[in-house]
Amino acid sequence: MTAAAWTLLAVFLGLLLILAWPLGRWLAALCEGRMPRWIARIEAPLYRLAGVEPNASMGWMGYALALLAFNALGALVVYGLQRLQALLPLNPAGLPAVSGDSAFNTALSFATNTNCQGYAGESTMSYLTQMLALTVQNFLSAATGIAVAFALIRGFAARGEAGRRSARFGAIGNAWADLTRLTLWLLLPLSFVLAIVFVGQGTIQNFDGYKTVTTIEATVYQDPQNGPDGQPLKDAAGNPVTKEATTQTQTLPMGPVASQEAIKMLGTNGGGYFNANSAHPFENPTALTNLLQMLAIFAIPAALCLAFGQVVGDRRQGWAILGAMTAIFVVGVIVATGAEQAGNPLLAALGVDPSSGNWEGKDLRFGIAASALFAVVTTAASCGAVIAMHDSLTPMGGLVTLVMMQLGEVVFGGVGSGLYGMLVFAILAVFIAGLMIGRTPEYLGKKIEVYEMKLIAIAILVTPILVLLGTAVAVSVEAGRAGIANPGAHGFSEILYAFTSAANNNGSAFAGLSANTPFYNTMLGVATWLGRFAVMVPVLAIAGALAAKQRLPVTAGTLPTHGPLFVVLLIGTVLLVGLLNYVPALALGPIVEQLMLWK
Repeated sequence: MTAAAWTLLAVFLGLLLILAWPLGRWLAALCEGRMPRWIARIEAPLYRLAGVEPNASMGWMGYALALLAFNALGALVVYGLQRLQALLPLNPAGLPAVSGDSAFNTALSFATNTNCQGYAGESTMSYLTQMLALTVQNFLSAATGIAVAFALIRGFAARGEAGRRSARFGAIGNAWADLTRLTLWLLLPLSFVLAIVFVGQGTIQNFDGYKTVTTIEATVYQDPQNGPDGQPLKDAAGNPVTKEATTQTQTLPMGPVASQEAIKMLGTNGGGYFNANSAHPFENPTALTNLLQMLAIFAIPAALCLAFGQVVGDRRQGWAILGAMTAIFVVGVIVATGAEQAGNPLLAALGVDPSSGNWEGKDLRFGIAASALFAVVTTAASCGAVIAMHDSLTPMGGLVTLVMMQLGEVVFGGVGSGLYGMLVFAILAVFIAGLMIGRTPEYLGKKIEVYEMKLIAIAILVTPILVLLGTAVAVSVEAGRAGIANPGAHGFSEILYAFTSAANNNGSAFAGLSANTPFYNTMLGVATWLGRFAVMVPVLAIAGALAAKQRLPVTAGTLPTHGPLFVVLLIGTVLLVGLLNYVPALALGPIVEQLMLWK
């Protein structure tokens, strides 16, 4: 890494810690219900209207059913708005209804905080759909993830009641109150402030019609030709018949971008208003907005670690979790940035100086260091935003982005999901330590027993099964292979990345894969839903079990879970358990591709 890259990383981490401290204190207050009285007075009419008693704590099963029903309803609304958008207002471009399979995939994707996009937003979604369907789900799916993290934190913090069955009676809070408070008093205020800053920097926010402008130079392009029946013409080899055409005009899409951009980052959603995502100057106009977007992605996940330590009564616990996340993240940035700055040796034969780095697919405004940092940030978190084409990364750079997701999105991760995912690994780490010394494992005074370990196994194994099984099916059938743009190892990586991104609720892509097909829309849509809720439900069950357990006093035999030794143990558990499932698949994709590159 160059000196400039090190400086950028240091500034980013320093600013992140500055933001995380006050935000973590506010998150702890929301988790514990310690809010000003004026907030309660504002909320009261909403709860009365909904028939909700906010102080009535739920068991884990009631909490899980509430979240499942809430998000399923959200998915239905998003699907319906896409299918009906041609009949609805705020559609100045006259865009038609979204196809059924694409609408299905998008609805599940945005309801699960995944935000995969097999479509170009500016040519597919109306203003109303972007705002009422996608942006609203950006808020609600983010609130859902944080709510589950709150439930697990309360499970650790609770003192428990003797004689009660943990799996049935552990109270972990009220799902409706959590969703309301997180949306109204966390996500909305932060998004409003960030959107105003974005507008000040040049991100657009309007309801104007699309603008047709005259370009400085004429553009020559290949125009596909259609036959008398309106269908595309193909030659004898099956290739599309095109005709060279010239134009000196360009259509610039408009719309309410800044308001969606803010929650896209703060909620680790990642779905871009435009097809180019954050590489588009209307979404990400300056170096300052680029830095703010990266900070926004990590702000809430980092703050939740500090909130966790405060709520459980030992801030060192939160710092240990944050330290483990940061260590893995820094290593990923070093490897990815180094690989991209080293360049592609195959281009040396064409007269390209390899020392200039791999500029393919990079945004020239931000450079290689910022592009690599953004790529690791967005894949370490559950956010699919991009400023560079991940498909154009070197094999080693692409490997880092894959690994960051395959670890389970626990390196900061999505809002809420990153923390509860890392806490699952923390419980597994103390279980492994307990096996080493022959002692019943404990974490934060709660015994970890057979019931919890079964749930841990489910939560950890769900996503590898979805990723590996989905990839195997896709490479085995013609419908899956048909979408590959690059045959060989890189084509395999494209499919592996797609299912890794979907099942881990990330949403970014090796976009060389043509995934906007009925096959991929259906397969990836199912993977996003199961990857979210088949992990979330076991985590809530763990929260309920822990909430009913009495906290044990610390003894000489208790494993300290706040020092460097535990941080190393936790990192080792994440790398060993989280990544080991994927090594054979990675060997078939980016690893062999990197070996071919060196050869």
